[in-house]
Amino acid sequence: MPIRFEHIMKYLGSKKEKGRKKIGLLVDGPNMLRKEFQIDLEEIRDILKDYGDIKVGRVFLNQYASEKLVEAVENQGFEPVICTSDVDVRLAVEAMEMIYNPVIDTIALVTRDADFKPVLLKAMEHGKETVIFGAEPGFSVALKNSADYVIVLRNGEYVVE
Repeated sequence: MPIRFEHIMKYLGSKKEKGRKKIGLLVDGPNMLRKEFQIDLEEIRDILKDYGDIKVGRVFLNQYASEKLVEAVENQGFEPVICTSDVDVRLAVEAMEMIYNPVIDTIALVTRDADFKPVLLKAMEHGKETVIFGAEPGFSVALKNSADYVIVLRNGEYVVE
């Protein structure tokens, strides 16, 4: 006996929790997707799943990113954004769009770069929660102090600060 569409919709609706955060996740690829950090985008997604639902997941890469890296990003369910100019500028513009997007509750950035401090401050000014994922060494103290939640990759483990 085939399951009716209404039953499927009812079932899926019952599985969705009310009040979960809607997250916009932006990854600074050249800054974070390096062999020395061994960042796993799937782990970041799993951490954020406990907090809310990722509605936008973009990984910003420069024009030198290998096809293998682009494919890996896509296979993990993220949208690769190839930048022919400065990755930071493009990421900041996308972050500002999310800040003004009423659907997004939370801005999550994966970067160590202090250049994104103004983005975090603007997000907070507009009532958005902020999550920053970074890695040591080189994780900006100013960036850490500008986010609601800070998660650091240290010695292969994610630690909440």
